[in-house]
Amino acid sequence: MATGLSLHVGLNNVDPAKYGGWDGELVACENDANDMSRLAREAGFDDLTLLTADGTVENITAELRKAARRLTSGDILLFSYSGHGGQVWNADGSDDERDDFDETLVFYDREFLDDELYREFGRFADGVRIVTFLDCCHSGTAIEASPSENGNTPRLMPIFKQHEIYERDKEFFQQLQRELAAEKGREQAASGLLISACQDNQVASDGPVNGKFTEVLLRVWDNGSFSGGYRAFHRDILRRMPADQSPNFYLAGRAGDEFVEQRPFTV
Repeated sequence: MATGLSLHVGLNNVDPAKYGGWDGELVACENDANDMSRLAREAGFDDLTLLTADGTVENITAELRKAARRLTSGDILLFSYSGHGGQVWNADGSDDERDDFDETLVFYDREFLDDELYREFGRFADGVRIVTFLDCCHSGTAIEASPSENGNTPRLMPIFKQHEIYERDKEFFQQLQRELAAEKGREQAASGLLISACQDNQVASDGPVNGKFTEVLLRVWDNGSFSGGYRAFHRDILRRMPADQSPNFYLAGRAGDEFVEQRPFTV
């Protein structure tokens, strides 16, 4: 019988001491994490939730590595993140980022590069299924984000603050990018599937109860009434989203049709 582990991270703010006085206050991210954790638990996953101050790089990577040591072929990891997204200049010379930026997850104590997440997923055994839901901004445009039409705050680390933090920590990020670039080229053994809140050049909306993406995801899932596969799940979410926030569907590693067509959250 397959094992299902899930990790849900929700940050309503970050440590201002680590982000030059910016606390990144949001409203609904902890709710998102708790709701995704409940969904996972009802679907048969062992669930763990890390909220705000516990959402550090050390804690999150430690839990991912515990899961990588435990899961074997046929098992599944469900990872969800709700919080701010950001970008840093892609200085490693690689051409895997068409917009010349590495997208980041804004954890409590520092920005976490998308390539770092890919490296953690690379620790999982061949045949492990990894499903990721990211409810954050991955903006690819150098503009200041403003509230969306519905008045909700975008989950985007302000552009001026991204620049400020990058200039302050440039040496650290560039060394990290060089290390990650040296590891690229080997195929991820696990099967990775990502559904994210928006495209790289868009912002994701916070909300009074849930982020817009998580709100719609939960509505489409309808307490387990949804019966299609992951592609249909993504499509039905996309249909219900506003025109300025288009959830992305992305496959990595050895994800094949059998995995993609499984009913979401199947252990």
